[in-house]
Amino acid sequence: MDPDQLMGLVTEVIPEHSCLVFCPTKKNCENVATNLCRLLPKEMRQVQLQARRALYTTLMHEGNGQVCPVLRYTIQYGVAYHHSGLTMDERKLIEEAYSAGTLCLLACTSTLAAGVNLPAKRVILRSPYIGNRLLTRSQYKQMVGRAGRAGLDTSGESILVTQAADREKIADIIGGSFENCTSSLLYEDGKGLQAFLLSTIGLKVTNSRQQVSQLLQHTLMAVQSKLLEIDLHVKLNTALHSLLEAGLLTEDNDHLEVTKLGRATFKGSVAIGISAKLYTQLAHAQQALHLGTYLHLLYLATPYDALTAVHVDWMTYYNQLSCLSAEELQAAELIGVTESYVIRKASVASTAAAVDDLTVKRLYVTLMLYGLWKQQTVWDVAARFKTSRGFLQNLLTSAASFASSILFFCQELDEFWAYQDLLGNFVKKLSYCVNMDLIALMEIPGVKQGRARQLFTAGYKSFQQIAHAAPDDLVKKVKFMPYKVARYIVASAKLLVTEKADALREEADNLVAMPTASASTGVEDTALELSDWSQNSKAPSLTADSQSQGSAVTS
Repeated sequence: MDPDQLMGLVTEVIPEHSCLVFCPTKKNCENVATNLCRLLPKEMRQVQLQARRALYTTLMHEGNGQVCPVLRYTIQYGVAYHHSGLTMDERKLIEEAYSAGTLCLLACTSTLAAGVNLPAKRVILRSPYIGNRLLTRSQYKQMVGRAGRAGLDTSGESILVTQAADREKIADIIGGSFENCTSSLLYEDGKGLQAFLLSTIGLKVTNSRQQVSQLLQHTLMAVQSKLLEIDLHVKLNTALHSLLEAGLLTEDNDHLEVTKLGRATFKGSVAIGISAKLYTQLAHAQQALHLGTYLHLLYLATPYDALTAVHVDWMTYYNQLSCLSAEELQAAELIGVTESYVIRKASVASTAAAVDDLTVKRLYVTLMLYGLWKQQTVWDVAARFKTSRGFLQNLLTSAASFASSILFFCQELDEFWAYQDLLGNFVKKLSYCVNMDLIALMEIPGVKQGRARQLFTAGYKSFQQIAHAAPDDLVKKVKFMPYKVARYIVASAKLLVTEKADALREEADNLVAMPTASASTGVEDTALELSDWSQNSKAPSLTADSQSQGSAVTS
């Protein structure tokens, strides 16, 4: 039941103090939280009773009346889990409850170690692994650094639970040296350097190989070139050759200039590795774009990097296709996936048709987005596709960001004029993924879909109405809304009104202002004269730079 004796370790500090238990996997977090609550005394449920009930009510509201069964059981004991499978709102509520003392123990993954200020009296590492990878020294320091924060506690403890076979590895983690922080220009086999060069040339910061070479001398990559045993000249020529081969750059008499595709790539913040693929798919889809439904546009906005974390369940795939209308099935066929193909895959039958695996998997992820687009709850979609709510929320955010990138990408390419008109309102609606009536309310900071729907039902149709409302009125009209939240929403709405009014005044002032003659009718070359840079300027010290970055990692 408790092979690692966690019960004894945590009851020494809770409920008077706080405790963090780091686990190797998300599922292990939930199991640890559940098992500890089974062993904790029943008296623990009386501590912070009202605050915990309020937390449960708030979680139920955020989940449209649903709460994770594990949290429903553990919160009464002051225990919860925290990992990426939760939505951002759920994680925020759990973090706030832990900071306030409502929760005294969190079973969490390593994602809590970075970026969230949640100190603890005792930190327990249940395993020296993250998934199946051994902890690095930096990750270990991040975790144990949560124990006994200065200014918040007088002392802190960290405990690492390990097996005998891992003791030698643990000695290196605890007493070894920190990993080196290396230049990001070297990531993905030089993709970072290619993106850097494309941006500097596109922005006319550089326009020749000599200027690019001079610019690279002032980067961290140049400082670390001897340590990493790399030749800057070779790296530069390789990166430029790749950009020229991809059609993103042109070179004429040592003059470098971005092509239309290259400008679209860096203006849209599209990854260099997918820009050609994206162009090809947009061009192909433009010949037969199905506009009877939003399914085809959603497919184009589905980010490529979301596919790696998804495993296709063919029966789920078939069930979802079976629920589509005739128009939606036609859109799926235009994308390249037929219902008959999915039926054969679901029945484990051989398929003679040649269908691109990436297309099939991408449409599967698109169907998840399509459910959210139709305003189905994240709970319902997660249950149907057997995935986590956190993944779906991240998917929606990534899709909205990618759709925005596609819009900027298309604005630089005249042949994609149709997408420029189609994607404007689509991007805005995808960002909120709600009824258009709720978008005005969701412009208020902190107001999500569920809260916006409550405000709309209560009679508030715009942020202007919220700005002129009293917090007491919101508490009376909106169920389960605390006064503190109502006051924050009203204050945010007033600030939003002020910002929009100031922007309109500035626009009006510019409209009636006296026009001035242009100082120049020509287009000036804005390239920097890098040759004027001081040749005697010293590169930053590697030791100091490494120490600085190292301290940032372990803080």
